[in-house]
Amino acid sequence: MSTVAEIENAIEGLPAAEREALEARLLARRFGLDAMSKGEHAELLASLDEAEREIDGGGGVSAEELRRSVRSWAGR
Repeated sequence: MSTVAEIENAIEGLPAAEREALEARLLARRFGLDAMSKGEHAELLASLDEAEREIDGGGGVSAEELRRSVRSWAGR
């Protein structure tokens, strides 16, 4: 068995809370979130909370509108 497969098997055996904590740590490492200051981290979380409230309130854009916007940003 490869090391990756062994790690995946070990992760699958973790309790949900520990698995989620590991996933959060890996994502933070991958996307540099662990390099953020506490203020930047708090600002990001506040922004995400605000976006979630807007979406829950019926705001936001459809997936198709988002696709069109991304295409226009990418020049396609």
